[in-house]
Amino acid sequence: MKAFLQKLNRMSLIKQIIIGLIIGIAAALFAPEVAVELSLLGVIFVGALKGIAPVLVFFLVVAAVSKHRAGQKTGMRHILFMYVLGTFLSAAVAVIASFAFPTVLHLAEAAGDAKPPEGIAEVLITVLKNVVDNPVHALMTGNYIGILGWAVLFGLALRGVADDTKEMVSHISEAVTKVVQWVIRLAPFGIMGLVTESIATNGIEALIGYAKLLGVLLGSMFFVALIVNPIIVFTYLKRNPYPLVFKCLRESGITAFFTRSSAANIPVNMDLAKRLGVNPDTYSISIPLGATINMGGAAITITIMTLAAVNTLHIQVDIATAILLSVIATIGACGASGVAGGSLLLIPLACSLFGINNDIAMQVVGVGFIIGVLQDSTETALNSSTDILFTAAADFSRNGYPEDINAVKMNVSRNA
Repeated sequence: MKAFLQKLNRMSLIKQIIIGLIIGIAAALFAPEVAVELSLLGVIFVGALKGIAPVLVFFLVVAAVSKHRAGQKTGMRHILFMYVLGTFLSAAVAVIASFAFPTVLHLAEAAGDAKPPEGIAEVLITVLKNVVDNPVHALMTGNYIGILGWAVLFGLALRGVADDTKEMVSHISEAVTKVVQWVIRLAPFGIMGLVTESIATNGIEALIGYAKLLGVLLGSMFFVALIVNPIIVFTYLKRNPYPLVFKCLRESGITAFFTRSSAANIPVNMDLAKRLGVNPDTYSISIPLGATINMGGAAITITIMTLAAVNTLHIQVDIATAILLSVIATIGACGASGVAGGSLLLIPLACSLFGINNDIAMQVVGVGFIIGVLQDSTETALNSSTDILFTAAADFSRNGYPEDINAVKMNVSRNA
């Protein structure tokens, strides 16, 4: 038994996750009573990631800002540009896919008592309010816009204190990072529980009726992940982007797919950024910021679901309106994390562009919840893996590309 555990411990974390995935699927299909018990592992894993992520972000940003020297470049302008460009191009891809493969919906019941935002201004106001949220409340609720805002202010305030105080903050940041690595080490058990719960709860029957819609949604997301994002990265690196793209998809996207939470995946992305050699001053800010505003997957969901409703109601769409929809989807997607329900509840906002009333729009949201087991998982995987991809690309374009990107292994040591 000891020899088996030692061999398992030497195995890469990705392989361990795949084993956990297979066990989870088998348990859900052949032992449903066991699946109920295993699902608790997923709840604990996601809870641990969500619990530690706000603390990690706060101390990393405070430590980075307090030690930042005037003139020291972090490349945030390039990362922000890639975030916005990637989100807009995702919406544009979704528009093209919807025209090429038009889909219609069999509208279900509206999504309960969920209240969508009334306009784009409301989304932006929500984001601004989140910036000035009570710092303790922001940490407790995982409001990363608020956490970033207050962490930057605390970091600026600490610039004038003694170096010993700055070192203390840095040591706390390192301690929190160590705890995160311990949590990530449990990913195989967590993902086993998550996939077990997903299959046991939803099955695959609910997805069959929406196969074409899912095909357009997932196809667009794969196109962005494998074609659009690599082109953006290539313009910065001027070299083959795919080793870095696949590295990010493999080590960030897989975890994000099963946690279905960009916030929970922040520690995973930060750990990968550290192992890739990305400047801590850069990734400590860009990763949590990306989890908040880099929402290419959300832009795809908003656009395709809206145009599906448009096709269902036989509304004609011209090119100018389609471009406007892409812009609205981009702005709305960037504020998706500030809206309860995320991208799905921003569908009525886009539907209003075509005069679709709220009752019908909320039925479209209801369809979104039905297919959410795949749509939301893939959307999160695209969003989160793109955060680390663009961060690494911007950093490598300034500081040089690693000699062998595939030599960077997931941290699976006993002390990790």
